[in-house]
Amino acid sequence: MIFCEGFMPILPKEVKTVIAALQNAGYSPYLVGGCVREMLRGKEPSDYDMTSDAPPQEVLRIFGESAHPTGLPHGTVTVVSGGLPIELTTMRRDGAYRDNRHPDSVTFGTSIEEDLARRDFTVNAIALAPTGALIDPFGGQEDLKAGVLRCVGEAARRFEEDALRILRLVRFCSVLGFSAEEKSARAAHEKSALLSNVAHERVYAEMNKLLLGENVGAALLAFPDILGVPIPEILPCVGFDQRNPHHCFDVWEHTARAVAAVPPTRELRWTMLFHDLGKPQCMTLDAQLIGHFYGHTARSAQLAEEIMARLHFEKTLRDGVRARLACFDDLFPPERTAIHREMAKRGREVTADLLLTKYADNAAKTPDGPSLARQPWQEAQAVFDALVAENACCSVRELALGGEALAALGYRGREIGAVLARLLDEVAAEKLENTREALERRAQRLWRSGFARHTIKNKKH
Repeated sequence: MIFCEGFMPILPKEVKTVIAALQNAGYSPYLVGGCVREMLRGKEPSDYDMTSDAPPQEVLRIFGESAHPTGLPHGTVTVVSGGLPIELTTMRRDGAYRDNRHPDSVTFGTSIEEDLARRDFTVNAIALAPTGALIDPFGGQEDLKAGVLRCVGEAARRFEEDALRILRLVRFCSVLGFSAEEKSARAAHEKSALLSNVAHERVYAEMNKLLLGENVGAALLAFPDILGVPIPEILPCVGFDQRNPHHCFDVWEHTARAVAAVPPTRELRWTMLFHDLGKPQCMTLDAQLIGHFYGHTARSAQLAEEIMARLHFEKTLRDGVRARLACFDDLFPPERTAIHREMAKRGREVTADLLLTKYADNAAKTPDGPSLARQPWQEAQAVFDALVAENACCSVRELALGGEALAALGYRGREIGAVLARLLDEVAAEKLENTREALERRAQRLWRSGFARHTIKNKKH
């Protein structure tokens, strides 16, 4: 038992309130899991989990309306203290896990050491008592210092109990930058098929965290077989030789490097994970046996749609990824008018991400890719930043002339939309000033030329 009294004063008052209430009722609370791990790493925890010897019904009685029975059969009650939700689970010993997720039975009233024995990894099997004492029966602190992920007890059994732990291993490698201990890694690979029993929603939640990790590239390269259980579309990419002078990596290594090369946002990381999935299906060889991948971007987008539907992406993220894949092949020089027109076509946010995905895609082609891709990206980024700083017109809504003014000139219905789109294109091409006077004069000339009427008529035919 090691004492770390320095942790206790820095705990949020909401956590201290829960600890005090349990102690006043005669129970022994402990902080457990990720919050203890993060404090030992010198990080501020994002949430707090606790365990105690108080039975679930007692927890409900002690905290009254602040207590919510979120997992009562397994002893879990969520206590909301000052607006902070704290998951409080009664110390327990688990029975068999026949569904690879939940224990068939639980036994309450065990010791803190027994409770820690049922947890996934040693770095998560450390408890912090209110006295500042650390209970660490499985050497979690040593593994934490060494940056090692090791299963508590028998690795295969831990993964059979809850198959999501296999994906959690990959996630912690990505987020914490830890390496998987040899036996734990081997068991994760051997038991990876069990992930097919895990609900898609749980996989999706874990993948969102995994992809945002600082060490995501290494994690993707180390565990493609595991990731390929919930997302089998990635498996044909693993080891697939592109046979192209512009690419020295196989499709999967290129993908992993590209994912790691974009900033950690969900839209960007998922986009780069998906962007080349269609390559193995689209490859052709020319007379010189050089590989080409005509149509692979469209096929990758189709596969992405299937994955996003299967994993139940929320609409906002699905639409964001879809928009970024749709413009992935847009080509333009790092010049003002070209980038301004792209911003008008795709919007500021999507264009900003397009510059990042183009850099990542080029940076991931060769070992010296990052240095080769940096200069053209910086040039394009400087132009983009200047246009943003100028508040350059990038949408119909930002035009100094609106639909009512066009209607006053005689335009009707769809003609108004056609003319506004034309005006925006000319403003973005910097052939036309975005002032009411200039736009009105141009609209009058378009009216006299019959532009809108001819445009609508041609679209009908």
